[in-house]
Amino acid sequence: MKLFYKITKTDNNKSINTILANNLNISTRLLNKLINEQKILINNQICDTRNIPHLKDILTIDFSTPEDNSNVIPTKMDLDIVYEDEWLLVINKPAGIPIHPSRLHFKDSLSNGIRFYFDKIGLHKKIRPVNRLDLDTSGLVIFAKCEYIQECFIRQMKTSTFQKEYLCLVEGFLDTKNRQNRVTN
Repeated sequence: MKLFYKITKTDNNKSINTILANNLNISTRLLNKLINEQKILINNQICDTRNIPHLKDILTIDFSTPEDNSNVIPTKMDLDIVYEDEWLLVINKPAGIPIHPSRLHFKDSLSNGIRFYFDKIGLHKKIRPVNRLDLDTSGLVIFAKCEYIQECFIRQMKTSTFQKEYLCLVEGFLDTKNRQNRVTN
């Protein structure tokens, strides 16, 4: 999981730290982590992110550091994978399955199934659901495969650029006179 960024004229006289924070929206916490792990390169060389890069230099940010996900027990389950790439996984969650493990669902949550799947494909990353659905609600759930992508989605949710649409199926007739909109047969 690597992100590449080519230095342009608009980056003139900006430090690598500034470019990563302002152009790629990498949080200070994650930036410090990447610096400490020497995961930021310029032209394939470890760099001091306080430096000012040159025009057409290539920044590489490596997010592939393994993470401990042992807090979630892997459980084999059928996953309805709607979309997957190196950055995210979209699952069609059936009703009746929780997103997170809990005392009542310690081994049978969607996160347990994702952990099993990550182990199977050799991805040693934390389980990061981006959105949540109630236990009895079915629908799409996005899992970020790295901290950066999770941060991108969180920022989109805060700025309302991440949009969710819901479809509800009703059997019977919707009572529009009743404030609670109960379904009647």
